[in-house]
Amino acid sequence: MSALEALIAALRHLPGVGQKSAQRMAYHLLQHDRQGALLLSDALKAAHEQVLHCERCHTFSESAICDICLDATRDPRLLAVVETPADQSALERTGSYRGYYFVLQGRVSPLDGVGTEEIGVAKLLARAEEGGVEEVILATSFTAEGEATAHVLAQALRARGIRATRLARGVPVGSELEYVDLGTIAHALVDRR
Repeated sequence: MSALEALIAALRHLPGVGQKSAQRMAYHLLQHDRQGALLLSDALKAAHEQVLHCERCHTFSESAICDICLDATRDPRLLAVVETPADQSALERTGSYRGYYFVLQGRVSPLDGVGTEEIGVAKLLARAEEGGVEEVILATSFTAEGEATAHVLAQALRARGIRATRLARGVPVGSELEYVDLGTIAHALVDRR
């Protein structure tokens, strides 16, 4: 395999990138932005070598314990459970949550052979049982797998006497009802306040 073919094959590992997109990216980097290609290469190598998982919450970190877990101004009574570091980042960007996190690194998916062991449920339960946690907010996605994960986690947490809540669902801000899907409207009616 040539170096160009290897680059195209490597770019195809990115989500949503097929053969043609990978070719376009490779050709662009090599023809128009060789400096950008070097920057990308160096950044990927550095991230691969330096980024690991926080020992406490499992998000990405360059140290054993991430900055959020070290932040003593956060509310120790709240623990939000998310599927990925990207989900954690989304919650952080809202500016409305000041508790701690636990990142599952996935969700339960029996068809794909992903069970509770693979996503670290035992570590989550141990973290939730640490002193001070009063509420675990299940912030998994609203897909079938995300719902199944939230259900399994809620049962396990409640069996240990830990309060488990789920993110609310509803009509998006700024939307018109006639354009919202029926499932979202139904959940909004059930979860109304």
